[in-house]
Amino acid sequence: MTRERLYIFDTTLRDGAQTQGVDFSVADKRQIALALDGLGIDYIEGGWPGANPTDTAFFAERPPLKRARFTAFGMTKRSGRSAANDPSLAPVIDAPVDAVCLVGKSWDYQVDVALEIPREENIDNIARSIEAVVAKKREAMLDAEHFFDGYKANADYAMACIKAAHDAGARWIVLCDTNGGTMPEDVYRIVCEVKAKLPGAALGIHAHDDTGQGVAVSLAALRAGVRQIQGTLNGLGERCGNANLCSLLPTLILKEPYAAQFETGVSPEALARITQLSRLLDEILNRAPRRHAPYVGLSAFAHKGGLHSSAVLKDPRTYEHVNPESVGNQRVIPVSDQSGRSNVLARMAEIGIAIDAQDGRVSRLLDEVKQREYLGYAYDGADASFELLARRALGQVPDYFTVDSFRVSVERRRNARGEMVSVSEGVVRLDVAGEEIHSVATGNGPVNALDAALRKDLGKYSAAISDLRLADYKVRILTTGTEAVTRVMIESIDGRSNRWSTVGVSANIVDASFEALTDSITYKLFKEGLVP
Repeated sequence: MTRERLYIFDTTLRDGAQTQGVDFSVADKRQIALALDGLGIDYIEGGWPGANPTDTAFFAERPPLKRARFTAFGMTKRSGRSAANDPSLAPVIDAPVDAVCLVGKSWDYQVDVALEIPREENIDNIARSIEAVVAKKREAMLDAEHFFDGYKANADYAMACIKAAHDAGARWIVLCDTNGGTMPEDVYRIVCEVKAKLPGAALGIHAHDDTGQGVAVSLAALRAGVRQIQGTLNGLGERCGNANLCSLLPTLILKEPYAAQFETGVSPEALARITQLSRLLDEILNRAPRRHAPYVGLSAFAHKGGLHSSAVLKDPRTYEHVNPESVGNQRVIPVSDQSGRSNVLARMAEIGIAIDAQDGRVSRLLDEVKQREYLGYAYDGADASFELLARRALGQVPDYFTVDSFRVSVERRRNARGEMVSVSEGVVRLDVAGEEIHSVATGNGPVNALDAALRKDLGKYSAAISDLRLADYKVRILTTGTEAVTRVMIESIDGRSNRWSTVGVSANIVDASFEALTDSITYKLFKEGLVP
């Protein structure tokens, strides 16, 4: 059966940039755009030329896209101006792009209250703006803002708005669920009605995720007849975000009935890079990946329970709805106090440790894991610490260095400008291959100071850890009272974007942190293949 073409429109660089705490640089936008192009995305919306210096600079030097249609975003012209003389519209339609997506209101309430212009004038503004885009020989699209709310309030007016854009030459009419509150069943019904009323229009869907149904809304619209889906990587976007392309793309390519009915520009081979792209975005934004994200999360294919892990090793289909490798992810068999022998064996095999299932060291390791987790350790989220524990049990981890002592102090004092500041100083005494090393460093808190002191001078291993840095730091108080037990989880990253997690437990938060830090450095040295 011939499959129908479905077009994917990415708005990470525009709508995703509305996310609180996200601030892309020009270099960030360029890197993301090229990665999206390599994935096979059809349209990449780069931003709003003229709206801010970053977007203006980004569009001034078009990224060398090989297949995606570079798209500019803007709004329809203002009342009282022609499209040619609108200072907001001109930079958009004059940008060196292949397509232009203009947002226009399609809800009569918004026209009355927000624009405060006659409703017919809004329709005319939409038509004249689309005509201006077409005249510039750009592919024109209308992002029909608040379309579903507008359609439910006044279907005739909402239809008049999108019909004006269609008649003016818009290639795509994108129906936007702007506040993210429309239910999938309503989206399906409305899109079906729009298709019947405007059969010649090519429709798209732009869903927000305010009810957690952005993906479901997009799929409902697809079933009703849209053939362009808009979304963002990792679901970035204002408020609760947009429809998540990292969930949508695998569903469209791997799941029925979509896989049999539609084809996209993203090949199954390219889809295997979706996890890498998801984590690249998080790295650019300097934030930890969401572990439980569908398809691409670090725990998306993690099987903690002993019965589950045993079953999945015999037949992955029992607890995995797709092959992890199809999306570039991997199966994880964590080890915890709920583990059985199969978890330990699977985890050891995964990290490259070949051992007989009946070897007594397996049982001893499992007993040690359970005892340590009783004390507060958590190895299901600390893969590197578990690997070190397992390899130490087998005598495979060298003693790279010995910590003779460490201390940290916090001083509250006035700086040169008379301001009260807190200064932390860490002191570490090490033995590295027989060489005594004494390091002192300051930091933005006790843990940062100790981390800096520990890595300041590691003797002959210093070069191997030069690209190592702390990516995430989490503290959990396990018991209450003055003798509370504290668990510290540290995520580290190196210059090759390798990530690993380590754990430390103690009644003293600094001691727990230092344990996790030393595990992280030891793991890095071991993975580099260094020998004492």
